[in-house]
Amino acid sequence: MQKKIAIFPGSFDPITIGHVDVVNRALPLFDEIIIAIGSNSQKNALYTLEQRTKWIEQVFAHEPKVKVDHYDGLTINYCVAKKAQFIVRGIRSAADFEYEKTIAHLNQEMVPNIETILILTSPRLSMISSTIVREIIKGKGDVSKFVPERIIAEL
Repeated sequence: MQKKIAIFPGSFDPITIGHVDVVNRALPLFDEIIIAIGSNSQKNALYTLEQRTKWIEQVFAHEPKVKVDHYDGLTINYCVAKKAQFIVRGIRSAADFEYEKTIAHLNQEMVPNIETILILTSPRLSMISSTIVREIIKGKGDVSKFVPERIIAEL
């Protein structure tokens, strides 16, 4: 039987408790989840790739099914390179759903054997996004309710 590998792509700038929730809820479905930090030409990262990688590794240090990696280019090409059959995405809103549905359909056209799995965020976490957390950080606000406890001191 083939190992079920999922890619959870994102910028994770920084990782939030919403991201952690999605990964923890996806864990029972897969043999391995690769949290893949993608470089996005439309976003200017607040934290370095090394810092984001370190934080994700710290948060999931207890979970052997979680790996951390990074990539450039299309997520679907990265999935093919890693022999992943699934892409996991968290959905917070109807707008997220519409965006992710479009990307999933495009990916399906390019590589039909890779499925996108959409996981609804827990209701209490639906307002959290890395973009909003970055704005709070830039404004010197308290993000302790929105990021994993293990990384708060480093923010």
